[in-house]
Amino acid sequence: HKAYLGQKQFSIEGLDMTVPMIDEAIELSAAAGAREVVIGMAHRGRLNVLAHNLGRPYETIFGEFEGTSSISVVKAVTEIPQGGTGDVKYHHGYQRDYELRDGGTVLVNLESNPSHLEFVDPVVLGATRAAQTSRDGARAERTPSAAVPIILHGDAAFPGQGVVAETLNLQALDGYQVGGALHLVQNNQIGFTTDFEDSRSTQWASDLAKGFDVPIFHVNADDVEASISAVRLAMAFREEFGHDVLIDLIGYRRFGHNEADEPAYTQPEMYAEIKRHERVSNLYAAKLVQDGVATKEEVDGWQQEIWDELTRLHQDLKVQIKEAQEAGSVEQPTGEYQLDRSPSPTVETAVPTDELVGLNEELLSAPEGFTVHPKLVKQLEKKREAVGDAGGIDWSQAEALAFGSLLIDGVPIRMTGQDAERGTFSQRHMVLHDAKNGQTFSPIQHLAGAQAPIELHNSPLSETACLGFEFGYSQEAPEVLVLWEAQFGDFANG
Repeated sequence: HKAYLGQKQFSIEGLDMTVPMIDEAIELSAAAGAREVVIGMAHRGRLNVLAHNLGRPYETIFGEFEGTSSISVVKAVTEIPQGGTGDVKYHHGYQRDYELRDGGTVLVNLESNPSHLEFVDPVVLGATRAAQTSRDGARAERTPSAAVPIILHGDAAFPGQGVVAETLNLQALDGYQVGGALHLVQNNQIGFTTDFEDSRSTQWASDLAKGFDVPIFHVNADDVEASISAVRLAMAFREEFGHDVLIDLIGYRRFGHNEADEPAYTQPEMYAEIKRHERVSNLYAAKLVQDGVATKEEVDGWQQEIWDELTRLHQDLKVQIKEAQEAGSVEQPTGEYQLDRSPSPTVETAVPTDELVGLNEELLSAPEGFTVHPKLVKQLEKKREAVGDAGGIDWSQAEALAFGSLLIDGVPIRMTGQDAERGTFSQRHMVLHDAKNGQTFSPIQHLAGAQAPIELHNSPLSETACLGFEFGYSQEAPEVLVLWEAQFGDFANG
């Protein structure tokens, strides 16, 4: 704030406890068996999370504030991720092997996030589901403790954006369960310039979660120990019940929305109070001194040590940039971003006839004693005849044969969608229902030669969250063929 006065930072000040709370959640996740923690958040405090939770080097963050005129030089000396400057720096993703207090590491994955505040929520859950799922054999096995999702929300966006409700609705559904997400509402009691009474119809910003039986812990962001206790309670609840849990971290926003605007224009009384209010680091330092845990000299020394290190890194970066510019050793990178428009090589996708005939027979089979619906028997018989001389393979049969051949070749598949199991036009029937007792059987999940699993689920009538979930899954598991099927055009458009 001092070095780049007036530049957008979306600072965390007033909700500083976000960082140690995330640290505590990561530690507890690892202690419960997690190999990965997936985090999603918007812009508020993102630079702090990148620096302090993810360990992204300070100088790479400083480098992005140096301006577009020197961007090629800055990238050369700091290895800034592709994307340049401007608003992008608040949306970068990052991965790190987080070093645990008791030794060992756990992978922490901060998902990239677009400007649309809450769209990252289902992406986090999809990535978590993929990280929890073993696809080594013919059946997909899931271990909920293997990966933990942490989603940070804004107090105005949480009740304001529909994707939040869609995402909360996924938590108990078979195709989308992740063993519970930790939701943290970063509640600074304002939405840009809008007071809370103009942005929600409920008393609390977190009240939407009540409709999904999510326990909610409200905690004062100025109370350090209570904030950490809230995380411990929340994580214990998740471990015990495998259910979403929410912490409403109630604080404030010390500067304007993005440090470039004047908040006193619209909230004069609030900002007069904030100006008089002591920072949480100073409040807690005073408590530690009073309790005899540390001396004032020690606290002052720690603060000065960090300030000196930040100053040194900042000055070193400026020197490096100046030297590189004077030497003229860095050219504006352009050629590396040229698209390769040459045709992709032709891929041979044919499958031997006898293999398709055998596969087709398996796809049409059901266990002994299983009663296929009488109206469906004739449809299935037509598909048996279609691979013979008579021909007549239709779209859904071709699709099933393609999927089956991929599973035999060892390619995992995840297919979800609105009524995807039967098919919106009653054309697919990948999951059969016993006409007498309603029990289900999916032939494609029982192929004798399958080397990989297929996950197959109907999805809720969601226009956004389900698509985001599958996007997150595909990002985490690029070796899987991930498919989401919209029922009709209106859902695809959404």
